[in-house]
Amino acid sequence: MTEQTPDTGPTRPTPRRRIQMVIGAVVIGVAIGFAGVYGIGALKRNGTGDPGCRPALDVAQRIAPLAHGELAALTMATAPLRLPDLAFADADGQPRKLSDWRGKIVLVNLWATWCVPCRKEMPALDELEGKLGSANFAVVAINIDTRDPDKPRAFLKQAGLGRLGAYNDQKAKVFQDLKSIGRALGMPTSVLVDGAGCEIATIAGPAEWASGDALALIAAALKS
Repeated sequence: MTEQTPDTGPTRPTPRRRIQMVIGAVVIGVAIGFAGVYGIGALKRNGTGDPGCRPALDVAQRIAPLAHGELAALTMATAPLRLPDLAFADADGQPRKLSDWRGKIVLVNLWATWCVPCRKEMPALDELEGKLGSANFAVVAINIDTRDPDKPRAFLKQAGLGRLGAYNDQKAKVFQDLKSIGRALGMPTSVLVDGAGCEIATIAGPAEWASGDALALIAAALKS
């Protein structure tokens, strides 16, 4: 009669083996979480992007040597990126979208009255619109105050900034839309956009937009 070995159940891992298994599970979990949170975004940023935005990259490369002095912080686009069709309102409360400016190069600026650098930057943006605003270029400065809708308009009037449109988004969704593609990290934020709605360059923080450096750079972009 054949002797059978008693069934003692599955072999239990040693304490050292259990520690190794736990560490391995944690590492795998972190890796999966990282891929889930950052992987898709990284693919969007580093992938082929929107083929229709490749002309914007050509403009970015051409004007890159002019991003110095007052515009030294300007970051040129390195991948073809089409901006969301930002939705906001004009001074009369009528809905507007970024696509309303298709065919023009646009400097999209997000600002708020509670943002001190924003307020300091506004006169330069107003002057830029006065000097280069045309059928081919526009400054679209969108206020994102969420409490008092009259405060931004009052600020523009008191500061004598009559060349900028009083655009606003009281829900600040335009900021979230740009943040979702990594183009709004703080205030103010400005994005230079081509006529197809594609990124040419982005700057986080204020700039002297009425300076000779800025005027030369935007004039060069308009020659595309």
